[in-house]
Amino acid sequence: MKKLILSAAILLGGLSTQAAVIDETNTITNSIKSQDEYKEIDAVPAAIKTALDNAYPGVKLDKAYVNDKKEYKIEITVREVKSIVYTDAQGNILKK
Repeated sequence: MKKLILSAAILLGGLSTQAAVIDETNTITNSIKSQDEYKEIDAVPAAIKTALDNAYPGVKLDKAYVNDKKEYKIEITVREVKSIVYTDAQGNILKK
């Protein structure tokens, strides 16, 4: 009988340590992606057209977008290959 009570006490003691409430402070970190919002435009400045013509002969401008920093995202087609090019207002090609 003593062995039964001792076994039950050990078993219950072991279970009670596993069922203990652990108070952890969860820190939630919100990461903010720095993403520039681009808005579609109808026409690009002449400097950008000239720079693209010089850099990519036979280029066709499909769509153009601009953000608040006056950076342009331009979807182009060169020899039936579609690409995206980023430029500034002066026509300098940006690497992104």
